[in-house]
Amino acid sequence: MNNTMTYKGYTARIDFDPRDEIFVGRVLGVADVISFHADTVKGLTAEFHSAVMHYLADCKETGRAPEKPASGKLMLRIRPEVHAAAAIAAQAAGKSLNQWADEVLERAAV
Repeated sequence: MNNTMTYKGYTARIDFDPRDEIFVGRVLGVADVISFHADTVKGLTAEFHSAVMHYLADCKETGRAPEKPASGKLMLRIRPEVHAAAAIAAQAAGKSLNQWADEVLERAAV
């Protein structure tokens, strides 16, 4: 079951609050808190779009750049043996380590 929504490059996780009988959403991947709620899926979609648009407008009004969920740069530390194995797998596939890792992470993330 997919519990996310996407709008203008922003993704929100959706949960159901059984006590209040509402759907609650929160935008992922940004430090700013962008949340919304509604009691129907149609209402939730509208509230999500409104929350993102409000965030973008607020950023414009205050002169700051809106955060993007990801820059496209990923820096991580892994064990040397994993690094070596990944580099060999990339070479065997005729790809750079960046290209290979991009494909592997894409498959793993969906």
